[in-house]
Amino acid sequence: MSRKLLIVGSLMLASAVGVSDASADDSPRPTRYEVQTPLSGIKAGAARVAVHAPIDVVRQVVSDYGGYAQAIKRFEKARVIGRHGDATDVYLQVPILKGAAKVWGVVRFEPAKPDGDGEVIVGRLVKGNVKRLDARWRISKIDADSTNLNLEILIVPDFPIPLPSSLVTGEAAFAADKAVEGMRNRSEQITPH
Repeated sequence: MSRKLLIVGSLMLASAVGVSDASADDSPRPTRYEVQTPLSGIKAGAARVAVHAPIDVVRQVVSDYGGYAQAIKRFEKARVIGRHGDATDVYLQVPILKGAAKVWGVVRFEPAKPDGDGEVIVGRLVKGNVKRLDARWRISKIDADSTNLNLEILIVPDFPIPLPSSLVTGEAAFAADKAVEGMRNRSEQITPH
């Protein structure tokens, strides 16, 4: 039983991120959704939210990887540990089971790239205690003072006990929800209104 709790808790990592082309609505709560990717039979969990801040501010906050622990309450540690060309390696750690265990990963984030009517920031697991952790932020302009922010997170566990993919996707969507909410709040705090 405790091993199953550890596995379920480990899924609550969902650190950083991924994206969809769907638009955020103007509600204060993020909207959760799922996305099938070609990378796994497990769907990515995702969330989107409208941010009342210009796109440049949102991009700056999303790419402040060392600030993730302050912006996303679930992160215990978030620290830049290196660079590979223009990519940034970030160590992320999330406590689970009331601190009894920790989920960790080194995620390599590429710089923002144009994508359709917005831009994307993609992060991929370099090493950690899950098999796969892909994150995709999508940032797109609504108007001069507002931005859509989406995050898709694909987690593939590395545990000997099989878990239902719906549980994994649900945990990833929950984490994406908390991440876009934290990034929205931080972006709006530093934007003069």
